[in-house]
Order: sequence, then structure tokens, then C-alpha cells
Amino acid sequence: MLVIKGGKILTITKGIINGGTILIDKGKIKAIGEDVKILDDAKVINANRKTIMPGLIDAHCHIGISEELAGVAGSDFNEATDPVTPQMRASDGIKANADETGLAAALRTGITTVQVLPGSANVIGGTGCVIKTAPKILISDMIIKEPSGMKCAFGENPKRFYGDQKKAPQTRMGIAAIMREWLEKTKIYMDKKMKNSNDPSKMPEYNQKLEALIPVLTGEIPIRAHAHRADDIAMAIRICDEYSLKMSWEHATEGHRIAEYIAKRNIPATFGPAMMGRGKWEMRELSMETAVKLYEAGVKFAIQTDATSSTIQYLPIVAGLTNREGLPYEEALKCITINAAEIIGVGERVGSLEKGKDADIRILSGDPLELKTKVEKVILDGEVVFSR
Repeated sequence: MLVIKGGKILTITKGIINGGTILIDKGKIKAIGEDVKILDDAKVINANRKTIMPGLIDAHCHIGISEELAGVAGSDFNEATDPVTPQMRASDGIKANADETGLAAALRTGITTVQVLPGSANVIGGTGCVIKTAPKILISDMIIKEPSGMKCAFGENPKRFYGDQKKAPQTRMGIAAIMREWLEKTKIYMDKKMKNSNDPSKMPEYNQKLEALIPVLTGEIPIRAHAHRADDIAMAIRICDEYSLKMSWEHATEGHRIAEYIAKRNIPATFGPAMMGRGKWEMRELSMETAVKLYEAGVKFAIQTDATSSTIQYLPIVAGLTNREGLPYEEALKCITINAAEIIGVGERVGSLEKGKDADIRILSGDPLELKTKVEKVILDGEVVFSR
């Protein structure tokens, strides 16, 4: 049994507890508050004059499947041989070893949960998963949700990857056509399976791609729609409407253009990466102020790093910069904790400090949005995994 005593506890969802206590047992928060009884045999962490908050959450990254400095040998997030690869699983490419720089940087920063997605070379790229960032021998021991969504890409990336190969899609028209083609194929496949479920001789031949897309059509998982431009996400929304699909907007670089429309449609977004340069034309309007516009319109959104390496450490810095630009302090914290957790489908386990939730905790020397603040300890599933 572990106890964290003293300090300023930022629960995120239940306010602030000054000088409180958190009781941890079997990886879960057993009790939290000002008057928590401490057993004699408990191990106590004195957090007096420290700030305590939930472990951070990156709602969209590629750590583990794109290894820093490894080049082709470590790049496993784009199966760029076919624009339609829904059968790919991000979990099959993640390196779970302790020397993977993205995982190491996440832990040092206090990022305890991330959604790892395939890249954006393909129109349909495969499924993502949500993992805890403490390395294990088997990736299955890190996963807390799989699949977490089907990665799909709109705009420049599929055009560039396949246009260079003189293959479809070379245009936005081509991207939309390919999306509709495979959604329609899946719909027909599902209908045949349902109609002939009692007669194996009439069942359609097994198709790995179509099987992977069935959870998208049934609404079990959302499309994670990569799009920087407003017109690209508008295309994605039209297609999702045609097939009654759930979706989230990944990147939302031009979120300020259509924030009110996205809010009315109740479409969540993950904003970022905001600490990288404007590497292509469709990112020309990148601005921290977009986060403010999304909030003011009522969009539920998280901040993401899109990290392929140690750049994941910039997650709390971006939250601080959005606060500087006008995003309220509490909302900036939610964007890297509870909002992110809910958008990626794990809000019942992580994202806030509450009784019954996973004991993923970040102990800091000061304010979480202050650049000079240091991460003192990181606790994941009730175990200290980093200590300065």
C-alpha cells in the first residue's frame, strides 16, 4: 500500500485538495481527500509543498512505432504499399523496450497514457491502441484499449505518397472515392454474412480488410480522421454521415475556421502538433490561438504531440502556451488529462484523480504549466516508475 501525503492535489474533475492524502492499493486509488486514514504498514511519499496531478495523456502519437534515429530500421508506422490497409494494427509495430526514446521521454515527463496510431500515408491506415508508457516485455501488457479507432487520412499525405508512385489517390477526389469504395464493400460483406449466418456454404469468403472495417461500420470504434484543413475534414464528415460513422478530428490545424460547426456536430478533436514547424502548405495557419477558438465554440478537444520520438516531452509546454494565448488554466490542464482520456475512450480509468481510477500520478516541484517546474516522481499503476 502506498500513500502520497501533503501537497496541492489537482484532481482535474473534483477541484483542488490542499494538504490532502491519496491512498493507493493494488494499482488503484483507494481513497483521496483531506481525512484519509493511513495504515501503519503503508509506504509514505511526503509531497509537502509539491503539486500532485494525474499522469498526462497524449491523445495522438507514434512513439514506439517510429524509433528516434533508427531510420528505416525503426520506422513501422506507415505500410505505404497500399492506400487501404485497415488490417494493420499499431500494436504489432510498437517496440516496448525500455530504451525506446519516445517511451523514456514520456515517463520522464509524466505522460503515463498515450494513443499510438498508424501514420497518415494511407487513406485507411489501420487501427490504433491505447497503452501505458512503462515498458514491458510484451506490448499486450501495456495495452489498455485495442482497437481505439481506425486511422484514416485526408489531404496532402495520401496524395503525396501515392501520387509519387503514379497510383491512386493523386487527388482529394481519389481519396474520397477510395474511402467510399471500401466502406461500401464492407457494408455488402456484412449484409452477406448476416443473411447467410445459418448456411456456411453461402457465407462470403473471409476478407481480412473487410473484417477489420466491420467495427467501423457498426459504430464500435470511430474513424480517427487525419486532416489539417477545414475542407478536408468537411469531406470526412460527409462520408461519415453517409455511413453513420463515429469520428474524431486529428490535428485540427484549421479548427478556428469551423469550430462552431464542429461543436454543433459534437465531433471531438485533438489539436497539434504545435511545437513543430509548418512543414507543408496545409499547416500554414498553425496557431496556438486555434485551441482558444475550439474551446470558445464548445468543442471537446485534447492537445496532442503527434510525436515519433522524444518530442512527446513538449505536451505540457504546448498546454502552457495555449494558456498564455487565452485558453483558461483549468481547460489547458483538461486538454492533457481528462479530455484526452475521454476522446480516446479510457476516461473511466485515467485522466483524473478519483477513487477507483488507476493510480497514475505526477508529482511536481511547482505549477504544471510553468516551464521551470520539474517532474519529481511519476507513479504508474501504483508503482514509482520515475524519480528525479
